[in-house]
Amino acid sequence: MGNFKVIENAWIPMSDGINLAAKIWLPENVDDNPVPGILEYIPYRKRDMKAVNDHELHGYFARNGYAGIRVDLRGSGDSEGILRDEYLQQELNDGVEVIRWIAAQSWCDGNVGMIGISWGGFNGIQIAAMQPPELKAVISVASSDDRYVDDVHFMGGCLLSDNLSWASVMFANNSVPPDPEIVGDKWKSMWMERLEGSGLWLRNWLEHQRRDDYWKHGSVCEDYEAVKCPVMVVSGWADGYSNTVFRLLENLKVPRKGIVGAYGHKYPHMGGPGPAIDFLKKAVRWWDQWLKGIDNGVKEEPMLRTWVLDSVSPLSAKRPGRWVDEQEWPSQKIEEETFSLDAFRIGHQQQPPKEEKTMDIQSPLSVGLFAGKWCSYSESTDLPKDQREEDGGALVFNSPVLKEDYEILGNPTLKLTLSADQRVAMVAVRVSDVATDGRATRVTYGLLNLTHRESNEQPQELEPDKTYEVTVPMNYIAQRFPAGHMIRISISSSYWPLAWPSPQPAKLTIYPSESSLVLPKRNVMGKDTSEKALEKPGPLDELKTTLLVPAAREWTVKHNLATNKVTLKIKNNDPRYILEPINLEMRKDATERYTYSSNEYDTVRGEVKGVRELSRGDWKVKTITRTVLTSNRTDFFIRATLDAYEGDIRVYSQSYDERIPRDLV
Repeated sequence: MGNFKVIENAWIPMSDGINLAAKIWLPENVDDNPVPGILEYIPYRKRDMKAVNDHELHGYFARNGYAGIRVDLRGSGDSEGILRDEYLQQELNDGVEVIRWIAAQSWCDGNVGMIGISWGGFNGIQIAAMQPPELKAVISVASSDDRYVDDVHFMGGCLLSDNLSWASVMFANNSVPPDPEIVGDKWKSMWMERLEGSGLWLRNWLEHQRRDDYWKHGSVCEDYEAVKCPVMVVSGWADGYSNTVFRLLENLKVPRKGIVGAYGHKYPHMGGPGPAIDFLKKAVRWWDQWLKGIDNGVKEEPMLRTWVLDSVSPLSAKRPGRWVDEQEWPSQKIEEETFSLDAFRIGHQQQPPKEEKTMDIQSPLSVGLFAGKWCSYSESTDLPKDQREEDGGALVFNSPVLKEDYEILGNPTLKLTLSADQRVAMVAVRVSDVATDGRATRVTYGLLNLTHRESNEQPQELEPDKTYEVTVPMNYIAQRFPAGHMIRISISSSYWPLAWPSPQPAKLTIYPSESSLVLPKRNVMGKDTSEKALEKPGPLDELKTTLLVPAAREWTVKHNLATNKVTLKIKNNDPRYILEPINLEMRKDATERYTYSSNEYDTVRGEVKGVRELSRGDWKVKTITRTVLTSNRTDFFIRATLDAYEGDIRVYSQSYDERIPRDLV
């Protein structure tokens, strides 16, 4: 590997006069030897908040013969303009212009790849669908092909609380100014422009509670064939975006590969909670094949490489298992097995229960307090805990004790015949691995807003007490259930605070004899471990930092029996440190609180507070954001505040008070 040089900031002009800020890592000999460019295009501040990770990623690419380019989106970091929402057409158009600019530079040979996790994974495949000729390949990590079905906003037509927390993260991020060392004296006018113009994204998202054109925009599932360049798609079982890997592998028509490990919402070389892999080495092999034309065997590798999870305690921070390969997806090794349901039991295949019974469930709001995050950020605090804490408020169906290991790979589904006593209701379904000591570890889960039973675009009210047949798909998973354990299905009518509850409590009546569980059984034949184990990551280039305050991650559930108020408090403070190369001190703190009282649905409340602070010498800025979401039977209510400080002086303050009608949610 060679050495590299860094261009701390370069301006990329857009056709409307706005300049985007880029940081560039170049191989040493690039003046005589132009190389392909690798673009990461995100709003997460190249100068400070993501500087350490950016240097590791793009420094590695530069050492291996590529130009790494990190660009702040319009209105973020040091770029000019205003960032008004995610994945707007303006963002995608800018991205095409950025790619064209990169390809035209003297240090670039005209070939460009895109890589990104989460936001950068999204816009990578979205821009690929626009088919800029210079874009030759994409690596998309933790992204979605369907912005409504599989993103932070909704799941099965149910409103996710991550919709609130993520909107609050961006509310805070968008309030931070550019660095005066990059933009000069205009930093403050740019700051004021952002504070006044970025807006309250939570309102935008709540105004679209069904899958309308707002969500279809940027969803490549609308036309998979628009993507013409090779795609590597990556996620982890603790991440919120693993389903995308399988849909893209199945539906794209271009060369494609998938990796699903045991990690959360991080690049795979960072790992957690499962083992890290040498992902950057794999990325370079991908670029070598598609950007440099080196025939290195990538084309012949299995389409999917995935980590099959072993049974583990719900209290464990580790995720043991093994890597396996699938030559194609869908896999010929997978067959669907259907199991009948009986009162509290999962029946044998093709053996319907003898008795016709119904079972009722009206869950307390406490079901879900131990569910963890919709999307884990690789912290043990945000993973689901022992499901026995949840099962007291659910209908539970257990399989017989397994006589031999049982392995699944795919998305389990539960087909339910049911009725509800309200016009709007939801159902939450969980699959758990039950050990011999009774502990229950959640394997996968699914949600369904029953008004979305036939369509996410045209939901329909339920007719109380009318019987419906519905299918609840669960998240894709690869899991081995060992002999001696049981498989458990749990059904509840709420899952707070992971999902916002229905307008009022609903009683569900389940007809077990007309319901069934479908599992994607994976047939293990002979030696079934990946022939080429994924290597552990090696050392990476680091930026020098001085730690001031370590990270603080806490989840606390409190039930005040005197007032009957229940609170889930989440503390999520990043490490506070000085970024030594630019002498910048950074602080990024967040606190979330989810509460309800006396099991009353009108009392549910979510609150997120964010603090962002930057300081260098006499320059010190701080912003404090606070967002509160509540609801009653007919409406959602948003109350938010934004305060910005220069030194000790508050230089900007704004309050928001919004009311948004519920749309069968």
